[in-house]
Amino acid sequence: MQPEHVLTVTQLTREIREVLEGHIGTVWVEGEISNHRLQSSGHQYFTLKDAGSQVSCVMFRGAARSGVRLCDGAQVQVHGTISVYEPRGQYQMVVKQVQMKGQGSLQARFEALKRKLYDEGLFDPEYKQTIPKFPRVVALVTSPTGAAIQDMLNILTRRAPWVRILVYPVRVQGQGVEQETIRAIEVLNAAADHGLPEPDTIVIGRGGGSIEDLWAYNEESLARAIFASRLPIISAVGHEIDFTIADFVADLRAPTPSAAAELLAPDTTELKRQFEATERTLRTQVLKVLDHHERVLELMGKGALQREPQRQIEQAEQWVDELESRLSNAIREQLRTLSDVLVTQQQILAQHHPRVMILEAAHRLENGFQRLQQTLNHRLARLEDRLQAKSELLRHLGPEAIFARGFSYTLTAEGKPLRDAQDAKPGDVLVTQLHQGTVKSTVASSTP
Repeated sequence: MQPEHVLTVTQLTREIREVLEGHIGTVWVEGEISNHRLQSSGHQYFTLKDAGSQVSCVMFRGAARSGVRLCDGAQVQVHGTISVYEPRGQYQMVVKQVQMKGQGSLQARFEALKRKLYDEGLFDPEYKQTIPKFPRVVALVTSPTGAAIQDMLNILTRRAPWVRILVYPVRVQGQGVEQETIRAIEVLNAAADHGLPEPDTIVIGRGGGSIEDLWAYNEESLARAIFASRLPIISAVGHEIDFTIADFVADLRAPTPSAAAELLAPDTTELKRQFEATERTLRTQVLKVLDHHERVLELMGKGALQREPQRQIEQAEQWVDELESRLSNAIREQLRTLSDVLVTQQQILAQHHPRVMILEAAHRLENGFQRLQQTLNHRLARLEDRLQAKSELLRHLGPEAIFARGFSYTLTAEGKPLRDAQDAKPGDVLVTQLHQGTVKSTVASSTP
């Protein structure tokens, strides 16, 4: 039997590729990486498998990996297209993006909560409290055994030894982190009720980690507790690249716990330099004031007030009387000037009063109407005279005047003027128009 249509292997493979790419397209697939290979070209090849199946994958250099390092055993979610590697006839997945398993749902929860709290105004700058520049008591809400607490203590004790440090121990990873942190915020906001010194600010801190490790600081309950805190709160969670919901709600976000300590503890050397400069400025100003007062006292001891106090007082009183008279005269003169101005303005106002302006306008309108009427009558009279003259001229030159002198004109039966006798044939009917009436006649003969 002769087949009707035979495909080559390449044609068949290409049709299979087109079917896969057209009907499946772009998908997300979840599984475990195995047989991972990184080529010198930068391309990566691996197998994605689960308990029942596996698929070959390739991720070309430059694909968006979201910072995920591929290795055997990693549980990932990959995004890409299903295609066929034609030289071997093997279907494969061309990966465009990779994220750790579960990271996508956590990121979606993070973005949803961030958008919700933003819409409610929990991130608004107007609600941010000012962090004290020179705090006396600082509360550190963190693990008592982690590296973050040691970094903060070292910086605070070295740069600001006068600061009293209150450590409130909490877990920073695992179950219950947000509940313990919320409880710490509540206790510190009511420190006096618990026999504790009231802190000027609270630092919530821990070291870096994955999104799962830091997830407790993305919980809505903790965000609302931070927002409701009466005391200002600094969020120092993770490394500089890590952002949590607590960072957005807190009054200040520090990139690291160490940075938070540096913000609260200005350098003592710099402070000393500022204090010394302030001391020099104050000393200079005080000396200037004292010197000024000393000169005043000296002049008062040598002046006329010391020798003739009564006469100086009398002269001063006389000068006050003179100034009073000048002031009265100036006031009267000013009032007189203002009165003149007022009268002038009242006259101007009377001239421009709406009633006056309306009467003037009505008078101008009446005069204009009369002039217009006179002009129109004169114009009509002139036109009437011209019309009478033209009519008289027309009457003298018109056909009726000619008819009155005995002239007439003849028309054919068809109503055409008869200008030549040769146009009249014997038997033709002619109509002759006279001054009074018409005459109808029949042609007997015509003479040219």
